Amino acid sequence: MTAPVLQRLDDASPTSPDATPVGRAGPVGDAGDVGPAASSLAELLGSGVDRLVEQLAATAVQRDREGGHAAEQRELIRASGLLALTIPEAHGGLGGGLPEFFQVVRRVARVDSALAHVLAFHHLQLFGVSLYGGPAATAHGARHLRETAEQRLFWGNALNPADTRLTAVRDEREGAGWRLDGVKSFCSGALGSDRLTVSATTGDGGFLIGIVPTRREGVHVEQDWDAFGQRQTDSGTVRFDAVRLDDDELLQVPGQSPTPRATLRSQIAQLIMTHLYLGIGEGAFDEARRYTATRGRAWSASGVARAVDDPLVQHRYGDLWLKVRAAQAVAADAVDLLRRALALGDALTAQERGEVALAGAEAKVLAHRAGVEVSSQLFELTGARSTSAEFGLDRFWRNARVHTLHDPVDYKLRDLGRFFLDGRIPDPTAYS
Repeated sequence: MTAPVLQRLDDASPTSPDATPVGRAGPVGDAGDVGPAASSLAELLGSGVDRLVEQLAATAVQRDREGGHAAEQRELIRASGLLALTIPEAHGGLGGGLPEFFQVVRRVARVDSALAHVLAFHHLQLFGVSLYGGPAATAHGARHLRETAEQRLFWGNALNPADTRLTAVRDEREGAGWRLDGVKSFCSGALGSDRLTVSATTGDGGFLIGIVPTRREGVHVEQDWDAFGQRQTDSGTVRFDAVRLDDDELLQVPGQSPTPRATLRSQIAQLIMTHLYLGIGEGAFDEARRYTATRGRAWSASGVARAVDDPLVQHRYGDLWLKVRAAQAVAADAVDLLRRALALGDALTAQERGEVALAGAEAKVLAHRAGVEVSSQLFELTGARSTSAEFGLDRFWRNARVHTLHDPVDYKLRDLGRFFLDGRIPDPTAYS
């Protein structure tokens, strides 16, 4: 049996109340001693991520309660070197692959799924630079990646394909390029970012994707995100007032048909969500079992002195763990299939791409269930006292419930059922 990835109860935990963060302790807003960025991938995946997780965990409950923009913690992420995790070494990055990337997303999500989301979506934009076929990718992609690594740039998202209120028209005044007008919603990580990936519709029904510096004239990032979960993802509105978009900033040109490889971006996005949900489930499970072991009280009818000796409590924890473990195993398979698909490059076929989407659908459904069910059912095992705001255990459920609404999981089940009934693979979309 594969060893559990979670810590033992007697291990030091970054989420326990008495955990001591690396660097000086301080209130929310005090970044503490951030230290130097990791100089190698091995260092980053070891002590670098451990250090960041401890620092984020130290203020996670309080920050979740307050919401708003986690500026200090975003700087901790920037200082850690994680913004260059997936950038190839040839472009100044650390050269991490998909398995390392998703591992980091999960580790951070166990203590702070909101900032794990921000970090993951930063890298999603970078994957787009590598996958799309427009000039910003093919001619200038290496420069964008190199600048990101050298300057520790943070990328945000203003690409929401379901929101078509942002339009692009040819800018006749400049003789070339486009002018963007309108708004985009659910722009995760836009606040405090340096670059934005933007999508817009054209007057003839076309669609483009481009890169815009966040501080370009006419870009207005609103601080209006007020969901009851994922409260620090900065997923609010961005308004564009006559914003210039040059032709060489286009990642996808209007009328350009994406290759099967380019459409893998949506599969990376879906597996990001899978690992966010999985991290939430793991974090909730770990916090719950620690609470039961250190604060739990045996029920009077159980016939035992300690809550951990109650056979019904043991049974329920075993059942919850299987939800997590199943999601872990299937997610690992999906990541490996996606990794192999990316390695095929332009030789990737539509059928092979569809198989990646099916594996991703399996993983997302199981992770969705693990995140929502573990974070909800934990209270049936920890009891009434665990609902105190002091512990912040409700944040796991609120975060899972909000984020799992991103796109309906029922359509993942539909895709799976349709494939097994008539062999049809999922159509490539922004969500499948």
